Amino acid sequence: MDGLYHRVDGQSDAPALILGPSLGTSLRVWDAQVTVLARRHRVIRYDLPGHGASAAELVGPGASVGDLAALVLDLADRLGIATFAYAGVSLGGAVGTWLAIHHPERVASLSVVCSSARFGQPAGWRDRAALVRADGMRPLAETARERWFTAAFRDVPAATALVGDLLAVDPAGYAACCDALADFDVRADLPGVLCPTFVVAGRDDPATPPAHARELADGIPGATLVEIPRAAHLANVERSAAVLAALVGNLAGPDGDEARYATGMTVRRAVLGDAHVDRAQASTTDFTSDFQDFITRYAWGEIWTRPGLDHRSRSCITLTALVAHGHLDELALHVRAALRNGLTSQEIKEVLLQTAVYCGVPAANSAFAVASRVLDEETRTQDKEH
Repeated sequence: MDGLYHRVDGQSDAPALILGPSLGTSLRVWDAQVTVLARRHRVIRYDLPGHGASAAELVGPGASVGDLAALVLDLADRLGIATFAYAGVSLGGAVGTWLAIHHPERVASLSVVCSSARFGQPAGWRDRAALVRADGMRPLAETARERWFTAAFRDVPAATALVGDLLAVDPAGYAACCDALADFDVRADLPGVLCPTFVVAGRDDPATPPAHARELADGIPGATLVEIPRAAHLANVERSAAVLAALVGNLAGPDGDEARYATGMTVRRAVLGDAHVDRAQASTTDFTSDFQDFITRYAWGEIWTRPGLDHRSRSCITLTALVAHGHLDELALHVRAALRNGLTSQEIKEVLLQTAVYCGVPAANSAFAVASRVLDEETRTQDKEH
């Protein structure tokens, strides 16, 4: 056994980012984010023991999250990585939290998605471990869609593929990971997480509800919390763009124009979408190139990446400013961006109602017309995809 199976994307000299998967999934759980994240990071994804292509024998019965974290540190050492940013979903997030507590010198930043400082009563996890040891993975696979996704997402190809990965998991490896979750409780240790930390919750997550995320964010000094609507436990799959937009600010690099441009381009694509940014890049001329460079570095690389406000809040402010000045084309663009950043149509409506008071009824009237058109278009697009 050579340790955890892994894949590496991005340039070898870029800052390292390790992505941890959820219990029952393979490293493909991060597929939707890798392309963007690898533009300025060396992205390392791994499979948990018994999951994907990692051997189940890497851990045994009675394993701990510390044992899983040791395998991640071994992977980092084999790749020559001294320090790294870490992002993980569910159990993968617990591994990152444990590393940030016990090896703070290794973790540059931490992002945890739909995770917890304690995953419920130990007896439930021990019962689940006994179930899969006796009957295999099929009983869990039959109910995975309800645990992992909202009703609107359960039948899309990405959901079906991940359920297939769950069926392929080695029961011994899965059960050992259940043992690790049974004994995991770092609530008293959260003040020891000193790196920049971003906590993401799925508002409709039945496995680790938003209260778990709030406990993490309240316990970790200076942590930022964002809740993603219309997302269950695998929020990074179901609402991939919203989760990506939430993560990139926590991964901002060092100062300098080149770093700010790279960070800004990542955030710009996450918020506005690749199609819009590609069109803007393709239409850039010698006359407009300095302006494009300016807004990428300054607006997206400095302002949108500041830790003081999350992307949802920045979207609310941006919508208000665009209504006030009557920039309706930009407003349409940022209504779509607000959806990517996790706002619901009802929350966008509330923002526009607020503008009616402070920006004027005629301005709000035009804004509601634009937003209604965009929201209808987005709804039709989602209906076609689902």
